[in-house]
Amino acid sequence: MSDMKVAIIKYNAGNIMSVDFAMQRLGVESVVTDDQKLITSADRVIFPGVGEAGTTMKYLRDHKLDMLIKGLRQPVLGICLGLQLMCSHSEEGDTECLGIFGEKVKKFIHWTDERGKHKVPHMGWNNIYGLQEGIFSKDMENQFVYFVHSYYATTGEHTAASCDYPGPFSAALRKDNFFATQFHPEKSGGVGAQILKNFIEL
Repeated sequence: MSDMKVAIIKYNAGNIMSVDFAMQRLGVESVVTDDQKLITSADRVIFPGVGEAGTTMKYLRDHKLDMLIKGLRQPVLGICLGLQLMCSHSEEGDTECLGIFGEKVKKFIHWTDERGKHKVPHMGWNNIYGLQEGIFSKDMENQFVYFVHSYYATTGEHTAASCDYPGPFSAALRKDNFFATQFHPEKSGGVGAQILKNFIEL
């Protein structure tokens, strides 16, 4: 993996450097950049981040990163806010997103059932299931990964993994060369590191 060039898209979102550190732990050369030439020439592109959908989409459009991301042909991995912005629409700020995936992003509601209260944000470790090939290996079925989010992507034709809180939502999405996880693989221990490694080795 030493010859692999990974571009991590730099924009007005938080938590981007933790993905860079995760690449370093894997021995992969990565650069955090908004330079369009560096992004389009990279072997792999990661689109991570935490933040608010509306202001972030405006930033992407103002900097022409929206068209750049949609036009990428190499494997692309969205993480957390990255997944949400790759969907068609988000209830957060009534935001039209990139539309790479047809799924829509909705806000969690506070929910109480026989299992107790489901607080918002959904934060902590939860298991994923119904995994599709790509960035997942079979032994990851029902493994636990780390989530922090108040909005979620509905399940649909591009769902590549599901999670329940309390009902099912898309823990991961996939379409063509585009992959995305709602959870943070860079914070999900050995399972998360293996997911990132699988993405790099696609």
